[in-house]
Amino acid sequence: MKQNLSKALSSAVLQLLRPLMRILLRNGVPYGAFADLAKRVYVRVAMEEFGISERKQSVSRVSVITGLSRKEVSRVNNLPDTEDAGTIERYNRAARVVSGWVRDGRFADRDGKPADLSLEGKGTTFNELVKLFSGDVPVRAVLDELQRVGVVKRLTDGRIRLLTHAYIPSREEVDKLNILGTDVKDLICTIDHNLISDAGKSFLQRKVSYDNLPEDVLPELRKLATKRGQSLLEELDLWLSQRDRDINPSSKGTGRKRAGIGIYYFEDDTQEEGEKT
Repeated sequence: MKQNLSKALSSAVLQLLRPLMRILLRNGVPYGAFADLAKRVYVRVAMEEFGISERKQSVSRVSVITGLSRKEVSRVNNLPDTEDAGTIERYNRAARVVSGWVRDGRFADRDGKPADLSLEGKGTTFNELVKLFSGDVPVRAVLDELQRVGVVKRLTDGRIRLLTHAYIPSREEVDKLNILGTDVKDLICTIDHNLISDAGKSFLQRKVSYDNLPEDVLPELRKLATKRGQSLLEELDLWLSQRDRDINPSSKGTGRKRAGIGIYYFEDDTQEEGEKT
């Protein structure tokens, strides 16, 4: 049984690493740099999550758990941090502003659609929108970011118009690579939870796919997935915002949790029988 589990895990890791290696090679990241990153995470997880209760985790124990030498554990542990928290926070704040503009009736026109907003002044303004949904971030910084990625535009009268109901980072690789880290991490954490959870306590993890579709139907499928997926996300966003204490301080309850739903579309060429990957 243990051998079967090891084989299944190895197969799963090979599958998830293949697209990751494609991204790394396309961006000029050599194996040595990836190996250091992998070692760092091995060491960090062993340090933080695999200790013995009421005992400080030691370099020697981490060495045993990870298979790295004590010298290598110490070296990797002292590597500079490379996590870009600033870019992730910018993404989260911009997304909250767009979401609030779409669902909060105070920022809607007579037809219930997101209204064109004055930057400041009387009535509902972009300034008020940002302060309500993005905290103390400068309004100009949020506006510049949304203009940069093509989510809003300035009209000739100075008002600001929302062009899309979703904040999608620009084509700049830095923004999109940060989503690679956050979104894939969430999916793998869900799978990890489901692997160790008792029946009835698993998280939602579903997909639907077919492997003999004509290429002609894919454009229609992409449009259908985008339309239905966006609609579901907006519905869930409204429900969550009414219960999030940053946006709705009157929301009752204890503790502080992070939760959400992710939707993604995929397609590729079907592998012919007998063909190797």
